[in-house]
Amino acid sequence: MFRKLIRSFGLGVMALAMCVCAQGAELSPASAPRAPEARPQPPPPPQVVDYATNLHSDAFGANLFTGAFAREGATQFNPDYAVTVGDQIQIRLWGAFEFDAILTVDPQGNIFLPNAGPVPVLGVRNQDLQRLVESALTKVFRSNVSSYASLAAAQPVRVFVSGFVNRPGLYNGTSMDSLLHYLDQAGGIDPERGSFLNVQVKRGADVRATVNLYDFLLHGTMPLTQLAEGDVIFVAPRQHTVKVNGLAENAKRFEFADGSPTVADVLVLAKPKATVTHVRVVRNTGAARNVEYYRLADAVLVPLQDGDELELVVDKKPGSITVRVEGEHQSAQEYVLPYGARMGELLQKIQYSERSDRDNPQLFRRSVKERQKQMLRAALQSLETAALTARSGTSDEARLRKDEADLILQWVDRARKIEPSGQVVIAQADQRGDLLLEDGDVLRIPTRDGLVLVSGEVLFPNAIAFDSALTLDDYIRRAGGYTQNADSARIVVARRDGSFAEVSEEAGFFRTAATPVSVRAGDDVLVLPKIDVKSRQIWKDMTQIIYQIAVSAKVVLGL
Repeated sequence: MFRKLIRSFGLGVMALAMCVCAQGAELSPASAPRAPEARPQPPPPPQVVDYATNLHSDAFGANLFTGAFAREGATQFNPDYAVTVGDQIQIRLWGAFEFDAILTVDPQGNIFLPNAGPVPVLGVRNQDLQRLVESALTKVFRSNVSSYASLAAAQPVRVFVSGFVNRPGLYNGTSMDSLLHYLDQAGGIDPERGSFLNVQVKRGADVRATVNLYDFLLHGTMPLTQLAEGDVIFVAPRQHTVKVNGLAENAKRFEFADGSPTVADVLVLAKPKATVTHVRVVRNTGAARNVEYYRLADAVLVPLQDGDELELVVDKKPGSITVRVEGEHQSAQEYVLPYGARMGELLQKIQYSERSDRDNPQLFRRSVKERQKQMLRAALQSLETAALTARSGTSDEARLRKDEADLILQWVDRARKIEPSGQVVIAQADQRGDLLLEDGDVLRIPTRDGLVLVSGEVLFPNAIAFDSALTLDDYIRRAGGYTQNADSARIVVARRDGSFAEVSEEAGFFRTAATPVSVRAGDDVLVLPKIDVKSRQIWKDMTQIIYQIAVSAKVVLGL
């Protein structure tokens, strides 16, 4: 008996193990049910392309149609809404008789109230609906029955959108959806052909409403037009247009129903900025373009024609300029000077401190910075072209050229982000005081800090205390010496006053043409990198650009 119990217990354990193994096999990764694959997303509706075009169009009002009105929203009923066939009305009765249901207006224009029968509501205004239902119920229930009636949902309708829209067609909505809702579903008004001044709502042969969308854009007024099944929204062809450029809040192309608007009519829509003084009118006369120029006050009555262009400009000399003074001084930080002021007038206003380096003022000018950026951009463009058009004699050389070109193009992208300083060398000019100042100039008075900055291809770029006994070679040694990528034959010493000297190593000391280079307090020593490329022309171009960046921005950009 005991053996039978042991045997049956062993068989049970084996059966349980087999069951567990079977379940494990079912849950193994190979046999486990796979997660459903992600379904491909449906393509965006074709109107998306129209919305992007509208957003970037120069037609005034085109940015209305970017999909914001096409989305469905809660229906809002106005008091003058007229009940129509298919509308749903919520009816509630309580007291001696209880009833709560949503009734639909039938094709005969009635709703059927319990015990009261059919009640005609077709054409009844929303604000009169409650009174009409109460009147019908009082004929049956004399007292102790209260009622409440309200519109629950407007009738679903299909409206045709036609004329000069991006995608004419039949679109769904409700009778209370705005005209903009259907136009937006149709991709909006075609900005090159459609009119924003003449949008018609038609029912059969009758024009029920004409909407000017400029009223909505400029004044926020939009007539509430109740639409019905089969109504047509028709966009008429575009009328006369005038384009506005320049200093305007709304620099757009405007449409006019009148064939000859005046400049004053256009300015009301364009909203010129306060600084505008003159108007340039470019006449649309075919191939030849005639230009007329007026003072703003004299141009208001000038008539315009279809296709003319208006440019609002400032034509006056500034009465004053603003110059900022930074650095080590004890005077004001900003000066407002008359137009035509010179450097000498500004220097006389500055109060120096004991630490001011008055002999080396630094002038930074925006126009010079822009010219430096243009020169750098042109040089980088030339280098990029040379790297991409370099010829190869063999397939192995072609692969080397490709790898080299990739590195050069990466370097060009980095170099394009360098911002030149725009410094003007004025410290050593004999007639420095006669230099004309420009608006936005920055004059910096350096500090006598007694430091020499060594940077670029040295092991430990650092600022080193100036010592007149040290040579250029000594300063480089104190910065750790050259890196393996340094070009000891090309070193730039940038002076504090904006001047610079390119030096080369000959016989153990540094010279320019024939004169040893002395390092001064405040100098920046820039050790340039080696250029290792196969093409001699690219080597020359890169060397020139690296040198140009070092001089204009005091930055060493290695490859």
